[in-house]
Amino acid sequence: MMNIAFIVTGLGMGGAENQVVGLADRFASLGHRVLVISMTGNSFVLPRSPAVRIQSLDMPKTVKGFVSAYRCARHYLREFKADVVHSHMVHANVFARLLRLTTDMPRLICTAHSINEGGNARMLAYRLTDWLADMTTSVSDIGMNIYIQQRAARPHKISTVHNGIDCQLFRFSASARERIRQSLDVPEGMQLILAVGRMTEAKDYGNLLQAMSNVLAQRRNCMLCIAGDGELRSVHESQARSLGIASRVRFLGLRRDIPDLMSAADLFVLSSAWEGLPLVVGEALACERLVVSTDAGGIREWLGDAGHIVPVMDANALANAMLHALSLDRHDREIQGRIGRERVLAHYSMEAVVERWLQMYQGRFSGSEESAHFASD
Repeated sequence: MMNIAFIVTGLGMGGAENQVVGLADRFASLGHRVLVISMTGNSFVLPRSPAVRIQSLDMPKTVKGFVSAYRCARHYLREFKADVVHSHMVHANVFARLLRLTTDMPRLICTAHSINEGGNARMLAYRLTDWLADMTTSVSDIGMNIYIQQRAARPHKISTVHNGIDCQLFRFSASARERIRQSLDVPEGMQLILAVGRMTEAKDYGNLLQAMSNVLAQRRNCMLCIAGDGELRSVHESQARSLGIASRVRFLGLRRDIPDLMSAADLFVLSSAWEGLPLVVGEALACERLVVSTDAGGIREWLGDAGHIVPVMDANALANAMLHALSLDRHDREIQGRIGRERVLAHYSMEAVVERWLQMYQGRFSGSEESAHFASD
């Protein structure tokens, strides 16, 4: 058994945070000791297992705050005696590497969850600290290639490890579908379109709302629900009103029942301008939902032939794909839904991903070997 320490920027609502929590729970269920260190004090998602230890650094964005958080994290890691430290997202990745200057870490793995980690300054930070990590991973092949091109990581020290889906949690439920649609007052015969994610620039909900306006001009028996919150919520609410579609758009805010919402939906849409390998797409596939997505990040790796992909920032193309998906009859929807779930079970189940991480934690794959290993799946 191993002592596994995760360092994460925060535990807010997001795919990376949910992935860390899911991994922590799964490793704990296998008998490993697990510590999660969160740099910020915001905790929306938490492990279900009481065996997972959580430590929050509550780090202010000041030099004094950084020094204090650094000392606390070093204390937690020394006390925990981690066999491997696994950091997630850019701030935690750089923080963990700097911690290694003064803290014993037998193995350090750093995972990037987006193809856009924040510009040249952050890429430079990755480049300068690359020597402190044993391995950097990306959640998508496209992300891995971008980091190599930008010299943020050396080819032999970076690999792709896809996100994993809890296929027991994310599966279609007829009872959840009925209950959620009743709670949302979805009329009989109304097709429900769902989007999930933080209201940030990357998610490009402005594009989705424009596409929804185009859809409603041709098909009135549908409505859009957006689960998530963020700094752009008021902007998007205003846009929905200005487009005249506010009565057909529900802003649900933060939700803890995403699997049930997936079951309630007839179509899942991702409108992002950029991504890594967004977990919600795999979750929608696991729930046997139709998926329409922009061609952001590693979406093609998720979908294969199991969904519809359109160019980013193209509301007309997005609307046309949504209209096509909504026009499919029940038989075709069910067939495509089963194909999506089978794809996730075959390539992206949490069980398979956990096994890959354990192999990497034990140093059984180098960068080039790891990449070849995953490419063969």
